Amino acid sequence: MKLSEVKEVLKNLDAVVFQLPNNKGFVPEHFHITEVGLITKNFIDCGGTVREEKVINFQLWEAGDYDHRLEPNKLLRIIEKSEEIFQFADLEIEVEYQSDTIGKYGLAYNGIFFQLTNKETACLAQDTCGIPESKQKINLSEFGQKESSCCTPGGGCC
Repeated sequence: MKLSEVKEVLKNLDAVVFQLPNNKGFVPEHFHITEVGLITKNFIDCGGTVREEKVINFQLWEAGDYDHRLEPNKLLRIIEKSEEIFQFADLEIEVEYQSDTIGKYGLAYNGIFFQLTNKETACLAQDTCGIPESKQKINLSEFGQKESSCCTPGGGCC
């Protein structure tokens, strides 16, 4: 989800709610957004290509202040202030949230609440780093069934 989409959704919300991945509940409603920032990652992939990725980062955090609620208009003001300072492009949002370790998630909206989505790693240079092409898998028990073979038990060829 891009920053412009988040801003548009916030204009029409009564409450900011984040659902955890795989329908495993929700971020407690007393969460804080402790950071809105620009993350730039410069790296070289396994095929030797130099790359740069940029995302806008929201960090969600829970404290013991159970009466706290982040209102949509306050989050919108935080985002607008960060845009003034960092001159963000309309980039994808990445959300950091504490699980067993700091988890990084994508962001979606289902018409009711925001959803933290799982992110996956991938090889960016599959054509140059030597990963073999996928081969068609066949079941050996089905191999050759279309053609009759004399070398079957009781076939009389041996």
